[in-house]
Amino acid sequence: MNINQIINMIIRMFMRKAINTGINKGIDMAARRGKKDHEMTPEDHQQAAQAKETAKKARKAAQMARRLGRF
Repeated sequence: MNINQIINMIIRMFMRKAINTGINKGIDMAARRGKKDHEMTPEDHQQAAQAKETAKKARKAAQMARRLGRF
């Protein structure tokens, strides 16, 4: 393995983390509909939690579909 491959591997690791963090922040923002925590009512909190759970299930379903697509 040469130095270029090692550097590319490290850069990909950091980029993957950054992109995943951005996606999670975007999903969280969409679930909260752009409201701050202190502006939300208890019903809004419950709805945001449900939206996060739905997004989590969608990611799991996409992961399962990719696994099944390999066969």
